Amino acid sequence: MRIIYSLGILFYTLGVRLASPFYEKARLMVAGWRDSQNILFQLARSSKSQPIAWFHAASLGEFEQTRPVLEKFRIQHPEYRVLLTFFSPSGYEVRKNYTGADAVCYLPMDTPGNARRLIQTLSPRIAFFVKYDFWFNYLNQLNKQGTRTFLFSAIFRPRQYFFQWYGGWFCKQLSRCYEHIYVQNEQSLQLLKSHGVDHCSIAGDTRFDRVHDIALTARKFPEIERFLSLSANGNNQAKVLMAGSSWEPDEDFLKQYFTHRKDLKYIIAPHIISESHINQIETLFERGNCLRYSDLNNAANSDFAKPILIIDNIGMLSSLYQYATVAYIGGAWGRGLHNTLEAVTFGKPVVFGPHYDKFQEAHDLLSRGGAFSYSQYSSLETILDRLFDHATDYEKASLACLDYLNENLGSSDKILKQANL
Repeated sequence: MRIIYSLGILFYTLGVRLASPFYEKARLMVAGWRDSQNILFQLARSSKSQPIAWFHAASLGEFEQTRPVLEKFRIQHPEYRVLLTFFSPSGYEVRKNYTGADAVCYLPMDTPGNARRLIQTLSPRIAFFVKYDFWFNYLNQLNKQGTRTFLFSAIFRPRQYFFQWYGGWFCKQLSRCYEHIYVQNEQSLQLLKSHGVDHCSIAGDTRFDRVHDIALTARKFPEIERFLSLSANGNNQAKVLMAGSSWEPDEDFLKQYFTHRKDLKYIIAPHIISESHINQIETLFERGNCLRYSDLNNAANSDFAKPILIIDNIGMLSSLYQYATVAYIGGAWGRGLHNTLEAVTFGKPVVFGPHYDKFQEAHDLLSRGGAFSYSQYSSLETILDRLFDHATDYEKASLACLDYLNENLGSSDKILKQANL
């Protein structure tokens, strides 16, 4: 099975290289693999007698889960040099200058040769993987060297390949290669134990710690505050529908609600901020209603009375939720729901589409009354009108969000404490 797995990795690597002349993501990955060799060599040479701790995140979302553990570890263990690796360009290209690590690079593909070279070159004392990134050649080499290896914020489901008729070898690697697996919920814990993986425990989701830290240090945006203070008739405007990580289907529904409720202010932070998509949003909502964030500094006074602000850059979204009355979270009409916790940490009720099955926090928030899902426009209109127009319902939903967030803090401390770190 290891041979089959390694052949699959080789074919995937070949596919990425062949695609690199045509697709930017593939091109960035190939260039990143090449650069990582030098970065890893420089880290090994500069570390000398210092131990190395390796943290790996698949992409940007997983990095946000990794970050609170990494930063607490670094405070508690300044003697370590820290390596942070990414699999995806959407993580590395955004966080390649992250100062919390001594080195940041792409993870070379998980071939037996790459795994052997990286582990022998760095000899990491400890390694952390987050959520679902399982690289079995690296895990095998770490196990051979005796590196303390942990998986945290993990979620397991019965349909995953570990638990299928052909998954025995993969499940054995979970049992053999990790010192401990920290899962998010009881279902994951029982699933692992029922398949002979006993060194596991519930530690929750480290994203709660991360979004809480973000809320405590959230940036202020005076120009946005000015935009929100003026309505079309010049009165103070307090109610804001904030759409985060929206896709086209989300924006179509939001347009219908905008036609229904023009007494609100709208902030739209689309998931894709290409010029073509921004133009598409402006056309959908009518250009005269829209103001881009990049134009705020040079905008005329009359522009601040427009009802819709489009965020046309990245890196602001997590702090922007502080200005919402209600947060609409995108993605649940397509590939999957985006981050709800960034809004919840500010006590903002969240609304999203129907595709949220794989997101534990969505289920939890729905059951508590802090989140609301819809599958047709009439339901969305009813939900939003109730939240905007009925103070008691709004306060109840907001309190449910804050209670849920506060009850789930502390995962990072629990992981490091239980691991004796």
